[in-house]
Amino acid sequence: MTDRRVVVTGIDAITAVGNGYEAYWDGLVSGRSGIRQITRFDLSAFDSRIGGACDDFDPSEFIDPRAAKRMDRFAQFAYVAGLRTVHNAGLDDGKFERDRAGILLGTGIGGLQEIEDQHIRLIQKGPGKVSAFTIPKLMANAGCGHLAIATHFEGPSASISSACASAGSAMIEACHTIRRGDADLVLTGGTEAALTPLGIAAFAAMKALSTQNDDPEAASRPFDRDRDGFVLAEGAGLLLFEEYEHARKRGAHILCEVLGTGASTDASDIVQPEPEGRGAARCMRHALQSAGINPEDVDYVNAHGTSTTLGDIAETRAIKSVWGAHAKKLAVSSTKSSIGHLLGASGGVEAIACIMAMQHQTIPPTINLVNPDPECDLDYVPNVARDAQVNVSMSNSFGFGGHNTSLVFRKI
Repeated sequence: MTDRRVVVTGIDAITAVGNGYEAYWDGLVSGRSGIRQITRFDLSAFDSRIGGACDDFDPSEFIDPRAAKRMDRFAQFAYVAGLRTVHNAGLDDGKFERDRAGILLGTGIGGLQEIEDQHIRLIQKGPGKVSAFTIPKLMANAGCGHLAIATHFEGPSASISSACASAGSAMIEACHTIRRGDADLVLTGGTEAALTPLGIAAFAAMKALSTQNDDPEAASRPFDRDRDGFVLAEGAGLLLFEEYEHARKRGAHILCEVLGTGASTDASDIVQPEPEGRGAARCMRHALQSAGINPEDVDYVNAHGTSTTLGDIAETRAIKSVWGAHAKKLAVSSTKSSIGHLLGASGGVEAIACIMAMQHQTIPPTINLVNPDPECDLDYVPNVARDAQVNVSMSNSFGFGGHNTSLVFRKI
C-alpha cells in the first residue's frame, strides 16, 4: 500500500491572530502579534502575565450552550475547527464510507482547565460535589470523541500525545494510516487550551516563559538575542488528509501533497533539546528521505522556533547540519513570533502556514527579530512577509521528552 499518496483537502485554524484559516493567514502575513495581557483571570502575582489567547473564539455557532458546558476548551477548539475543516473539504454531504474515515489528533495536555476547576471544588466542597462530567471533559481523547459523533467518522480514532510534537506525531500517524490502507480520510492536527493559571504557573516555574509583560506584542522573538522564553498560547489547527485517488474521484480541491514524514527522539534530556540538534537533524533527514528529495529542493522551513535560548540555537545547528552550505540560502521562519506557542497544537497550525505559503507563494515572517543572535545566523525572513517561489515546504515540531517530527509538503 506504500504507493497510496496522501493529500490535504481541508484545513482550519483557531489562533490568537485569527479565527479561521484565512484570518489566521492574514494575521501572519500582515506581521501582527496576537500576544496580549491575559485578562480572563487574575495574574497579578504571576511572573508571566501574557499569552496568545483566542478571545474571539465563540463555539455557539457549532455547539449549543448545554453541550459546550460538557466540553473542555481544548475539545471545543477541536470540535469547531474539525467541523469547519470537513466543510472546507467539501464533505458536508456525508457522501463517504464512514468506516474509512478516521480522526487522529494531538494534544500535549488535554483538559487542564477542567482538572483545575474540579480540584478546587474537591478541596472547597468535598468529593460529592465533583462533576460527573469531569473525566469526559479532561480526557485527552475528548476532542476525537466529540468530533467522531458529529462527523460520523467511524474509522481509526485516537489522541496522540508527545508534548509540543503532538500534532506532528498525529499527522505522521494519519499519513501512515492512509498509506497502509486503513483509511481514505483522516482528520488530523492538534488542539490545546493550557492557557490556565496552573499552566502558566507551571511553565513559569521552569523559567520557560517570557516575562516581557510590559511589551507583550514583542515578547515572542525567536532567534533574537533578547529572547527570554516562549509565550504560552492556545488554539487548534486541523487538516483533512485524504488518499489521492479518493480525493480525485470525488472532485475535491487538493491543497497539497504530504510528500514525506520523519520522526526521532533526542534521548538526551526530559526538557532541554540536545545542544547540537542531532535528534532534530535526524528527523529532518528522515523526512527528506521519505519524500525522496534533496535538501536543496525545499523552499521554506517553518521552524519550531519557540523563542527559547537553547531551542533556537539547537534548531539552527540542526538545519545547518542537514543543508550544509545551502542553509544560508534557505528561507526559515517561526510563526510562533506572531501566535505564541500552542504546545501540542503547534504542528497543526504550522503545517497550515506551510500550505498557505505554497498556495499564495508568500513566506510568513519571523516578527520581532530586531537584534539577531550571532549563533542564529540563517535567513529567518525577518519582520516582513516575502513573495517567493514555494513549491516544497517543511514543518518542524520538537517537544519536551526529546520528541521530534518533520513533515514535507509539496504543491500540486
